[in-house]
Amino acid sequence: MVSNEKQRDLKSLVVPAAGALVATGDRWEPYRLVDPDGAPVEAVAAYFRELQAAGRSRATVRSYGLGLLRWFRFLWAIGMPWDRATRVEARDFCRWLLVAGKPVRSHWRNQSSSAATPSGQPYAASVRAHSETVLRCFYDFHLGVAFGPILVNPFPLVRAGHEGRRHAHHNPMEPFRNERSGLYRPRVPKRVPRSIPDDEFNEIFAHLPSHRDRALVAFYVSTGARASELLSATQAGADPGRQVISVIRKGSRAIQELPASSDAFVWLRLYQVEMGELIPRGKRLPLWWTLRRPIRPLTYHAAHRMFERVNAAAGSTATLHGLRHTAAYRMAEDPGLPLTDVQFVMGHAQLTTTQIYLTPRKEDVIRRVLAHHAEQTRQAAERERPAPAPGYRPETLDILFGAGRHD
Repeated sequence: MVSNEKQRDLKSLVVPAAGALVATGDRWEPYRLVDPDGAPVEAVAAYFRELQAAGRSRATVRSYGLGLLRWFRFLWAIGMPWDRATRVEARDFCRWLLVAGKPVRSHWRNQSSSAATPSGQPYAASVRAHSETVLRCFYDFHLGVAFGPILVNPFPLVRAGHEGRRHAHHNPMEPFRNERSGLYRPRVPKRVPRSIPDDEFNEIFAHLPSHRDRALVAFYVSTGARASELLSATQAGADPGRQVISVIRKGSRAIQELPASSDAFVWLRLYQVEMGELIPRGKRLPLWWTLRRPIRPLTYHAAHRMFERVNAAAGSTATLHGLRHTAAYRMAEDPGLPLTDVQFVMGHAQLTTTQIYLTPRKEDVIRRVLAHHAEQTRQAAERERPAPAPGYRPETLDILFGAGRHD
């Protein structure tokens, strides 16, 4: 880093909400990043083609596109071409994410100004870490294909001389990690997955307005499937006789059968009877449909909005993904169910991912510790209670003096 570099005034920097990530509906190009003039950014389009060739899903392309959009908006605001960015711009961008904070989203009816007002709340560490990874991979790709006059990656890895002795504080109970971290990658705290307590889940289930929604939630909490995976089930994929439902896995796109509870299939049958002839019949047609006319296949955003409305009615803050965590915790707590079976059902590539569900939940820890304190108080009271003299029966003293008064 040169000592005479020009200091950029990030405090007064205004980053307009220019450009956009556009969903095209085209299987060959599901998303397109456009500049403020509406022209596609070819460098990003080439990277999206690389992601598609590597087998990445549409959701991954969208996630990477949002990270690239933040970076390009920052570059457009400071007037820097993407292929001229250096470590200085990368450093300032990471500082801007940390200090300026997330922009306040204006209502869709008020789009007169494209300037984004910072909210003062910094981006989460996970978002900043994801952005650093996306941008480092983006520039690594263009360095490899020599697209444009790029000499260095603005988002470098930590050099060996700056990170101290390798594995100096390594836990011998954990596997070694050979990858090097990004220079501007923040430390992301390890979070315990939040499951839904039984009382809260029962309250949410009681507020579900239809048999379809009850069937969906019952399948989510018994199979542990992701929200998008369960919605990929077809009518031929539900097998009540074998009590399994087939879904398309998010990462591998493979079809996998997941065991579900009998209650889930009961609610599913009630939903099918309730809809009657309104649902088109066909083995390859979707299993889940909207309740409003005209009937359409149920999408992730519609299911997510349904769960938000139920949460508002039940006074809960649970999420749709929390049902997956709840299913994993319930299976992991069963001593008769091996953890490898839970790994298979959850679709985890590594067993270490499944092991996080062995971490005790906060509410369970509080309940057990409070019970421990109550037991300690009871034992202390027992020790302070004087023992009756030899020859006296305790029940006689209770009748004479009252229970607990033997003095």
